[in-house]
Amino acid sequence: MNPVRSMSRVVLPLLAGTVLLLAATPATSADLAAGEKLAIERCAACHGKDGNTPIDPSYPRLSGQHEDYLVQALRAYKQDERKNPIMGAQAKLLSRGDMLNLAAYYARLPGMMSHAR
Repeated sequence: MNPVRSMSRVVLPLLAGTVLLLAATPATSADLAAGEKLAIERCAACHGKDGNTPIDPSYPRLSGQHEDYLVQALRAYKQDERKNPIMGAQAKLLSRGDMLNLAAYYARLPGMMSHAR
């Protein structure tokens, strides 16, 4: 048997597996410090410094929300699928990375509705 052909039978599947593993890994991870900075600069005025004390009872509490829900909500505001003039204008200023960072930051803060089990 040809040693090159034999080696390729081992190496190619390993290489293919590595490529698939890398493709499944997220390209970026959230930057919590950047999320906190954005939260203080852009969100705190309406949602409170802690994300739990909105200035209006109709504004949502953000802290403790699910990360994927927050990203989805911000995308919906940015794309005008969800209507609110204030949030629409704010979301349009955010990049995808900004949304991921904000969502990760707020998701890791303790929410008012959470409880220990």
